[in-house]
Amino acid sequence: MKHYDVIVVGGGHAGCEAAHAATRMGAITALVTMKRDDLGVMSCNPAIGGLGKGHLVREIDALDGVMGRVADLAGIQFRLLNRRKGPAVQGPRAQIDRSLYKAHMRTEMESLPILDLLEGEVAELLFENSKLVGVGLTDNAAIYGKTVVLTTGTFLGGTVHIGDKRYPAGRMGSKSSIRLAAQIRDLFPRMGRLKTGTPPRLDGKTINWEVLESQPGDDVPTYFSFLTNSTSTEQVSCGITHTNGETHDIIRENLDRSAMYGGHIEGTGPRYCPSIEDKVVRFSDKSSHQVFLEPEGLSTDVVYPNGISTSLPEDVQESYVSTLKGLDNVRIIQPGYAIEYDYCDPTTLSRTLEHRDQEGLFLAGQINGTTGYEEAAAQGLVSGLNAAAKALSKDTVTFLRSDSYIGVMLDDLTTRSVTEPYRMFTSRAEFRLRLRADNADQRLTEFGKLAGCVGEARWTVFAEKKSKLDSAKAIMENKTYSSKELEGFGISVKNDGKKRSTFDLLSFPNIEFPDLLEIQPELSSVEFHVREQIERDAMYANYLVRQERDAEALQRDEQRAIPVDMDYESLSGLSGELRSKLVRVRPASLGQAARIEGMTPAALTLILSVLKRSEAERRA
Repeated sequence: MKHYDVIVVGGGHAGCEAAHAATRMGAITALVTMKRDDLGVMSCNPAIGGLGKGHLVREIDALDGVMGRVADLAGIQFRLLNRRKGPAVQGPRAQIDRSLYKAHMRTEMESLPILDLLEGEVAELLFENSKLVGVGLTDNAAIYGKTVVLTTGTFLGGTVHIGDKRYPAGRMGSKSSIRLAAQIRDLFPRMGRLKTGTPPRLDGKTINWEVLESQPGDDVPTYFSFLTNSTSTEQVSCGITHTNGETHDIIRENLDRSAMYGGHIEGTGPRYCPSIEDKVVRFSDKSSHQVFLEPEGLSTDVVYPNGISTSLPEDVQESYVSTLKGLDNVRIIQPGYAIEYDYCDPTTLSRTLEHRDQEGLFLAGQINGTTGYEEAAAQGLVSGLNAAAKALSKDTVTFLRSDSYIGVMLDDLTTRSVTEPYRMFTSRAEFRLRLRADNADQRLTEFGKLAGCVGEARWTVFAEKKSKLDSAKAIMENKTYSSKELEGFGISVKNDGKKRSTFDLLSFPNIEFPDLLEIQPELSSVEFHVREQIERDAMYANYLVRQERDAEALQRDEQRAIPVDMDYESLSGLSGELRSKLVRVRPASLGQAARIEGMTPAALTLILSVLKRSEAERRA
């Protein structure tokens, strides 16, 4: 019987990324999914990216992951959000053709020579003498491996709710994972329930598009992958409509029939992606809410009305949807629904996403309390890399808050846990000026090459880009100019005695790259995409000096490791509340301990003194 280095359970965004990452590390991998045809299926909205989320996709791509490249192949509308703001808070987003995405993902996964795609439902984790050795299927087959990555999405104990109707399901049309959920709850008591939702799907042929505002994509697309230069996929526009007073009246009159407001759901939903019932209740002062009508693909008439997810009964959905402009005679193809599922308290995980109570078991995606394709894929990448590293006796691959949005998310989850589905935002990152979407490859590709997950094709492209950037910056920084010399070129700067390079000049808001060509004509040979990147780097250069110092200080604290078996109960100077939090979180470093809610400087000083005393005793 074949034995694997890594077994990945689930073929969604987290599972595909985990399996892909594991194979890039050289691990013989099995991906077990209920349906092979469902690899990479987009269960909710037909879009990828956005603010914070787009940063994650760029980072996945910089590490040679798969989501960005597949999204570019399947993209039918590309937009750069926050274009009028600075690059640090701009995020790429794309409308995706669901069928194309699934097809390209399957092709990508089937091309991996050391990956086996297996169909079946995982019913249990298998142990021998308390050691995890594989998984068992519902047909009693067994698959053996050194490590297991669980990416169960909303399938773990999943329950669909439509009004007062409920039934077990992982999503509409797919069965729930019941037996595995029961075992996981027995193994790990720190489990909970979360909820997410989806809107009704509409028949685009029954929408009056002519009366609606149209939202086209950008004229010049911003892609997710650093390897993408163009796309041949037809581009489309979305429609925009709004709810109104009549819509809200119908919803208010039927709140008691909503699964959520009727008391049928115990799990907490995502605050930043509320249902239409939530919007009407929580924002009662608003007379309307914007709804984006997003085509689900080029070969289908199905439309996703982004902004009206619901758990109301079908008849109520039909009533309120028809009140929206352009939807007077719309036909609902599939009703909206809420789905409730099990999740594991992420503070029980290390930053590698390995469960601290079960060696060799890694968790990724919604099972860790997150929401969104992008968050799931990023966790899949991390768990896949580290499951492979463990199986192959390689060094772990860890990410810090100061180097990536992936690091921000991992630290948030494993330090602070979740009380609602976690979603990435740029505001979560203290170092967002350096953690930009545009420089993800400059931050992470070399790191990924050293870790062993970046292939030669990716590295060749990056190395060429880096060489061009370094060469152009060297020319620009090679010579400096006084304010008087710059006046001779028609450039006015403050006469403060400082001499400035042409790279320094790019940090001035009124100076762009073409303005420098008269000063240094040799810069005319610099390619357009290199010029753009240098302008972005220069824009933040002065601000980054202080942020780099802060990041270095944080990294020093992160390097001050705390033993996993540290006896917090014996530290009499800690409050009972802090002691219980430290025991629960088990921070891996002083920096992580500092970010625990309620942590005090006095408590940190106490922990540091214990660490120093232990280090002194070891040296003695």
